[in-house]
Amino acid sequence: MIKGYKKIIDETLIQYFDEILYNKTHKFAKKTAESMKYTTCLAGKRLRGILCIETCRIFSGDYFPALPSACALEMLHSQSLIHDDLPCMDNDDLRRGKPSNHKVFGENIATLAGDALISLGAQIIIEKTPASTGSENIIKILKEYNKAAGIYGIVGGQTADLEAEKINPDEDCAEELLKYIQKYKTGALFVASCAIGAIAGGASEEQINTIKKFGYAFGDAFQMADDILDVVSTSDVMGKTTGKDEKEHKLTYISKYGLDSAKEKLNAQINHIYDILKKAEIKSSVFDKIINSITNKTV
Repeated sequence: MIKGYKKIIDETLIQYFDEILYNKTHKFAKKTAESMKYTTCLAGKRLRGILCIETCRIFSGDYFPALPSACALEMLHSQSLIHDDLPCMDNDDLRRGKPSNHKVFGENIATLAGDALISLGAQIIIEKTPASTGSENIIKILKEYNKAAGIYGIVGGQTADLEAEKINPDEDCAEELLKYIQKYKTGALFVASCAIGAIAGGASEEQINTIKKFGYAFGDAFQMADDILDVVSTSDVMGKTTGKDEKEHKLTYISKYGLDSAKEKLNAQINHIYDILKKAEIKSSVFDKIINSITNKTV
């Protein structure tokens, strides 16, 4: 099912971008559109989009109402990658095994492409979400999307990540700052993916709040694993430069707790994730495979 979800998301993303690229009215904006499509359509796991449509399926039996939102979330994620790789941020030349966006299109177009992806995602939610979802729920979806995109989400998290470059892992505030970074830079999009899928699937407020808890917990586990993989994996496997965290003295689970303790924390977090799903009586083979894929890579 994961491969099927990924295929439908990939195909729909291409369709959305081609609507711009083949629109003669916007021929003078074609380079930015190509830049937007380049990073978004590079081979990726589509975790956020898959979590979104699977959550919708769990609560409604159908993934289709959440498909436009799933694509919007993948665009928003791609925006964060484009801007994160810029020289003024993490200054990385490699993303998903290919040259970073600014290495292909230049920093000016990469910046514009990131900006445009944020607004295009919101536009797609408004224009492409089935009318049967209801205007009230579409507004709720937009609220979650915009919250994840801004200062209460990935922008706030990225700001904290930049601030963390000045922090010694032994300082009193380091643990609190690390949790903030993981919650917002990484977790915010996973929370939005699950919440939006639940809203599109007609879930109750209680169910939405529960799936948000799952999203937060999953986001933490994902970042723990990413920090571990930066140490134990390779650039060829990861599709991005590894070993940069230590070289640039970044605040991570490794720099704060060490490799062995980070692995212990990851295992505990995985157990916590399953506890959330068990208590909520949520069963999903897709969730299981995604969660297991995190731990398998870090063993």
